Amino acid sequence: MRTIMRTKTIMRIKTSPLFAPLAFLFVMLCVLLVSPVRAFQGPTVADEQEPILLAVLRSDAAAAEKALACKNLSIYGSERAVPELAKLLPDPQLSSWARIALEAIPGEAANAALRDAADRLAGRLQVGMINSIGVRRDPQAVDSLTEKLQDGDVQVASAAAVALGHIGNAASTDALRAALATTSGAVRSAVAEGCVLCAERLLDSKGGRVAATEIYDQVRMANVPMQRIVEATRGAILARQQAGIPLLIEAFRSADKRLFQLALATFREFPGGEVDRALATELVSARPVRAALMVQAMADRPETVVLTAVLQAARKGDTRVRLSAIDALRRVGDDSCLATLLELAADDDAMLSEMAKATLAELPGQGVDQQLVALLSTARGGNYPLLLQLVGQRRIAAVPVVAKALDHADPVVRRAALLALGETVSLEQLPMLLSEVVKPRHPEDAPVAQRALKLASVRMPDRAACAVQLAGAFRQAPAKTKNTLLEILSDVGGSVALETLATAAKAKDPQLQDTSSRLLGKWNSVTAAPVLLDLAQTGPAEKYRIRALRGYIGLARKFAMSGERRAAMCQNAFDVTRRTAERKLVLDVLKLHPSPAGLQLAVKAMESPELKADATAAALVIAQKVGGSGANAQKLLAGVGLDKVKLEIIQAQYGAGTKQKDVTELLRKHASDLPLIMLRTQSYNTSFDGDPAPGIVKQLTIRYRMNGRPGEASFPENALIILPMPK
Repeated sequence: MRTIMRTKTIMRIKTSPLFAPLAFLFVMLCVLLVSPVRAFQGPTVADEQEPILLAVLRSDAAAAEKALACKNLSIYGSERAVPELAKLLPDPQLSSWARIALEAIPGEAANAALRDAADRLAGRLQVGMINSIGVRRDPQAVDSLTEKLQDGDVQVASAAAVALGHIGNAASTDALRAALATTSGAVRSAVAEGCVLCAERLLDSKGGRVAATEIYDQVRMANVPMQRIVEATRGAILARQQAGIPLLIEAFRSADKRLFQLALATFREFPGGEVDRALATELVSARPVRAALMVQAMADRPETVVLTAVLQAARKGDTRVRLSAIDALRRVGDDSCLATLLELAADDDAMLSEMAKATLAELPGQGVDQQLVALLSTARGGNYPLLLQLVGQRRIAAVPVVAKALDHADPVVRRAALLALGETVSLEQLPMLLSEVVKPRHPEDAPVAQRALKLASVRMPDRAACAVQLAGAFRQAPAKTKNTLLEILSDVGGSVALETLATAAKAKDPQLQDTSSRLLGKWNSVTAAPVLLDLAQTGPAEKYRIRALRGYIGLARKFAMSGERRAAMCQNAFDVTRRTAERKLVLDVLKLHPSPAGLQLAVKAMESPELKADATAAALVIAQKVGGSGANAQKLLAGVGLDKVKLEIIQAQYGAGTKQKDVTELLRKHASDLPLIMLRTQSYNTSFDGDPAPGIVKQLTIRYRMNGRPGEASFPENALIILPMPK
């Protein structure tokens, strides 16, 4: 209990007006994060901790230390600590911290200290004492607090009213009920709040419902702010239990939106089914905008909802109410709603029709699926396509019944059946769709059959087995269908699909070559790399070889792998082609995924005249990122024929903030006729003979002149130093 009280107190203190000095507030908030055990090492038993903490309070310690001691006394303090804490109550800086402890320390001494301070202090400090008395629910403070209801300070009188509400005994209740008629303004609002608190305590006590009801009624009839009336009305409804239903309906009818919203919320938590029947009756005469909300509240009580009322609201009336009711049936409907919803699905109003279809797709109830299948077996006319669509949406296992529609004369019915099969066939039933794709009974339905086959294939749990069936159908399919099957195989994925695409890419049919090379080029797995590399080398036409190579390079770009494997793939791409465009794509991959192995490849590419500029740029970027890790980046770059420059180091500083070291002379010794400066070691601290700012991240800043142009560059600690050409 002390922990709960302490937590609530701390949360209130954070927003207390007693924290005037901002600097002190900042320190105190930091104090809150400090563990008591960590702040006071050594003894851990309360009897040993308390004297140490009290010694801090008696000393000349800083306010922040005393605040921390108060916080710890809320854990370790006893009545022995009360006198010292009481001394701090008049202190504007420490009063709230002292109250944290006093609110938590058990015993009458803490109560007495707070009562005494509440009588002696004034203004905000007095308000704080009264708040703490309310937290402790001190019954001996009732008389004093009752007197303070008449205090000239509105904040004091209001705090006293709320504190009396927290105490909530008979004396405080009588005082508040009497004050409700004699006070005014903000004080009366606080008195009403106190009355509601008293009623809540009575409501939780045995036999207190009648008294609580009287208090709630007194408040809601008083001249108080609407917020208090709303609170009291809710309490009055719940206190009356089933007898509160008329008052709840009255709130539903209220012109005040807050009372109507209260009624919606209270209805949802009201026990029993009688209230549902009352609201169902009220629904008929409610204004449409409110009736729509009432229907949603009814649907939030699925165990007691009057389903017939929701159905009736869905059938006729204002469109807003009907839409709300149809939507509500998704949560509370059952198979008894099926006929109505099917009628609504055929309504001329597009909004009602679409809402009904959406609800039918999700309508709960064990008998819904069975009824839909039964209706489908004898379906005729306009409902036939809808029933087929619902079977597909609800994934009802009714393949034999659905398959009968494939011979229907109406293409709309046939196509609805195909899509339903796409959502419902199993792996064993997949040949039914395959045959409609390979040898369609109605050629005009072929596009829908292909779509259905794709729907079925991509949802199969065993995709490998699905791919085997697709590959078998591909081998038997006519040329015009093979491309479609390749598309579906690509979506299914796996080794069988990959092998089928690889074979098709080298077929004699140009269309198959085009489709399969395109699909392989966007394959979403690095397993396609060997296939793409082979196709890039041996493909039937140059455009497909280029497409395959670009797909291969794309795999190296997109997927995670070791630097060595990526560099090997990039080297393969270099070896396959002499085209500059693809080789530049490889360099982009190396820059995007820098590695020592990639740096070696970029440096090697600099030997090619048409790639020298791009490869040099790539090498410099990679070297900046990988530094000297793995490969010796400096040696690699030093011997590759970088363009010579005239370099002059003007000034160089190494460090962080004000801690800087002049390293101009050291850098001048290492400067050459290249834009690369190679230090004697990879460590800046070692190369520059010391660390100017230990433990801090540093950087090197260089002002220089290159080929007569001034420039400046900064490098993070231990980075490779490659100076950019000034513009």
